[in-house]
Amino acid sequence: MIILTKKNWALAINNLKKKDKILKKIINKYKSERITSKKNAFYTLTKSITGQQISVKAANSIWNKFERKIKKINPSSILKIKKIEIKKCGFSEQKIKYIFNVANFFKKNKNIEKKWKKMDEEKVLLDLIKIKGIGSWTAEMFLIFYLLRPNIFPIKDLGLHKAISINYKTKYPLKELEIKKFKRKWNPWATVATWYLWRILDTEPVKY
Repeated sequence: MIILTKKNWALAINNLKKKDKILKKIINKYKSERITSKKNAFYTLTKSITGQQISVKAANSIWNKFERKIKKINPSSILKIKKIEIKKCGFSEQKIKYIFNVANFFKKNKNIEKKWKKMDEEKVLLDLIKIKGIGSWTAEMFLIFYLLRPNIFPIKDLGLHKAISINYKTKYPLKELEIKKFKRKWNPWATVATWYLWRILDTEPVKY
């Protein structure tokens, strides 16, 4: 299974710079940066839930309060704490339920991470969306930031639409056919292209 190691990241940026002059300029601004995994599946999924349908800045603010309160982000810690304490960090009732759903799932499926590392993207995605609260976007963040899969392209991500619109002078949000052209253009390194486009939107790199 191909993942985004340091070596593969270098291969990806060389390939993308040859294909895309606009992306080449963006890549050259952030030469020393790349995606790294927290190597904690539960952490990545929980933080991705935090980021659902809100800005990166708002999500980071909520998450920082959450980390200070919880200390260790793992299923056991979550299941021990009262929901009202999580709500004080800024989570909605719905997202709190989602986080507890994920915690219970991990409690019942102890070795699931090893299984996911050996599975292709579609099968992992199908596994994840069975957990209430995890849709395609959250599953894609997991494939990108935990499993480091190289060719994930979150078509519905509005941050990605915004970045493409700004840099490629297209209407926002992009039509599905138009954004799929970019996916084909950046194949087989769509994850890397996506990350660089996110990177220019925020002062801090996106991390899940």
